[in-house]
Amino acid sequence: QVQLVESGGGLVQPGGSLRLSCAASGIFVSRNPMTWYRQAPGMQREWVASITSTGTRNYVDSVKGRFTISRDNAKNTVYLQMNSLKPEDTAIYYCTVNWLTKRYWGQGTQVTVSS
Repeated sequence: QVQLVESGGGLVQPGGSLRLSCAASGIFVSRNPMTWYRQAPGMQREWVASITSTGTRNYVDSVKGRFTISRDNAKNTVYLQMNSLKPEDTAIYYCTVNWLTKRYWGQGTQVTVSS
């Protein structure tokens, strides 16, 4: 059974940083493309960043240069380091993976950027 558990969200001032974690069980993060999405209030869910099994990273333009996706294979965990946060980054952040033709989602973690 695949399970994804996000953590690390919170309230931060503009310009601040947060590191989100996504702990996986039932799959190996090193063998599967892992992705972060976010959903702001009243908005559709938006793709943010992905890391492939070979380590290739891709980002939505709005976070390039500010966010970094990474993984720790020993901990079977994927991270999203978020720097220079802006109010428009406020959203619930979700970790997701496709495995055996099914997409799995975590429960999400709230990030609020506000002064």
